[in-house]
Amino acid sequence: MTGWSRASAVVAGSVAGLPAVSLAQVIERSALQERIDHKYLVPLERFAELAARLPDTYAVLEIDQLRGLAYESVYFDTPDLLTYRQHLQGRRRRYKVRTRAYLDSGTCMFEVKLKGRREQTIKARLPYPVADRTHINPQAQAFLAGQLREAYGQPAPQLAARLTTAYRRTTLVDLQRGTRLTCDVDLTCAGGGKVAVGLSRHVLVETKLPVRHGDADIALRSLGLRPVEMSKYCVAVALLHPGIRRNPWHRTLQRYFADATQSAPSREPNPRSLGLLRGRDAGI
Repeated sequence: MTGWSRASAVVAGSVAGLPAVSLAQVIERSALQERIDHKYLVPLERFAELAARLPDTYAVLEIDQLRGLAYESVYFDTPDLLTYRQHLQGRRRRYKVRTRAYLDSGTCMFEVKLKGRREQTIKARLPYPVADRTHINPQAQAFLAGQLREAYGQPAPQLAARLTTAYRRTTLVDLQRGTRLTCDVDLTCAGGGKVAVGLSRHVLVETKLPVRHGDADIALRSLGLRPVEMSKYCVAVALLHPGIRRNPWHRTLQRYFADATQSAPSREPNPRSLGLLRGRDAGI
C-alpha cells in the first residue's frame, strides 16, 4: 500500500476539482449503517466521465489532506468457510465478520455485516484495538453473539482469521441526499500462503443509499454500466482457492479478475504495517 499506482492517480485526478468534506460531516449527514448497496466495476478510462456526471452537491472525504486512504480488512470464518458458503448459496440470513484497519490513522473497527430485509445491508461496528485485529477478542465475540442472536436468533460460531484484503479508497458524499460512493483500487488479497492482486484497470465503485436507486446509479447506468455481483471477501476466497465453487461470481471473476496476479508466500498483517498512526478515526 505504499506509493501511488496508475489507478490511484486516475481516481485522484478525477476528483481533484471536488470540494473537501470532513469525516465529522460525513458521519453527521451520511452515516448509512443501514442502506442499499450496488457495486460497479468502472474502467479506469471511464472514471473521469463518471465524476463529471455527478451532481454538484458531491464532495470528497479528506483527512489530513489525504483523499485516497489505505484500508486493511481481516475476514473471519469457520474452517469450512461457513460465511462464504452462505453467500455462495444466496442465503437470506447471511453475514460477514471482519476487522477494518484505517492505515493512515492507525484506528480499527470490528464489524458485523448482516443482510436485512429487501436486500438491505446492516452494519454493526465496535471500536477495536489495532493489535487485536487478527483475532476476535472476548468483547468482540460477545458483540458478535449479540448481533446474530438479535438479527437471526442464531448462536455465534467460533471464527478465525482466514484472509486479509488491502486497497486504497476514495469516498464521495452527496451531503444533500445522503448518498455515498466508495471508489476502491489496488486490491491485494492474502491468505493461506498466497497473494492475489487485482483492480489495477478498474475502479470498484459502490453506491450506498438509504433508498434503492439514486443519482449516482443513474450516472453509472448512463455510461452503460450495470451492477455486478461480488463482495471483496468472496472474490478473495475465489482468487486464493482456484478450485472452490464460485458460481455467483464466475462471470465477474472471468471478466474483471482474469489477469489478477498471484504469488506466495503471504505475510500475516503486522501492527507495524500501519501507516502514520496519527490516532484519528477514518471509520466509514
